[in-house]
Amino acid sequence: MATKFDFSNKSVVVTGGAQGIGWAISKQFLESGANVSLWDYNEETLASAQSELSNFGSQLRTHKVDVTDWQSTFDTAQQTGAIDILVNNAGITRDKSFGKMTHEDFRAVIDTNLTGLFNVTKAFLDQKLFNQESKQNRIINMSSVVALYGNFGQTNYVAAKAGVIGLTKTWAKELGRKGFTSNAIAPGFIETKMTAAMPAEVLEAMAQKVPVQRMGKVDDIANTCLFLSSEEASYINGTVISVDGGVTL
Repeated sequence: MATKFDFSNKSVVVTGGAQGIGWAISKQFLESGANVSLWDYNEETLASAQSELSNFGSQLRTHKVDVTDWQSTFDTAQQTGAIDILVNNAGITRDKSFGKMTHEDFRAVIDTNLTGLFNVTKAFLDQKLFNQESKQNRIINMSSVVALYGNFGQTNYVAAKAGVIGLTKTWAKELGRKGFTSNAIAPGFIETKMTAAMPAEVLEAMAQKVPVQRMGKVDDIANTCLFLSSEEASYINGTVISVDGGVTL
């Protein structure tokens, strides 16, 4: 069951918000009364998300954005307007062992998962689009547990997600005095539509690696995101919260 917070009169941007973890985060913010701008690159998934969340009416706006393109993020931030909370969730994978990974594989993941996060955040900061009167501005960045211990076949993804942690901690120091908190979430094995297509024995083997003996739900990540965005979390800054059932122990 979703944790309940009140985000009435708050404006939120969720990148990569049209499916998976991003969709769950967007839905929970909407259920908590927030106005949500859902950013994604895929027109088909954007249309699907718009349909699935249509009961929220004017609370929801969707934008097609390429986070790897500075002009795209700058222009879309301008169209979005003032916000209180930014959730940098957009990300891709192109998994291969290091020996088989191409330069293009590496660049694509770094460009989306790390440079994209930089582009989006800077677009809002440069245009002074965070709530200037609030001392409760929030930046939530999506990292991964693999950034903490590495993972075979994910040189590009691990490098990007480790970079996300570095950005998060630096922004916490630079922006804390300006009324921001900057934190990261590191999900573990999470059930999504993508993992649902995997063989049952593979999913079971993954679950057995976790001390709590199950994979996480997208709402586990969304709950953490809403908590970090709340007033109750106003003294949490520069941290990385692993939501992984203890798999990193």
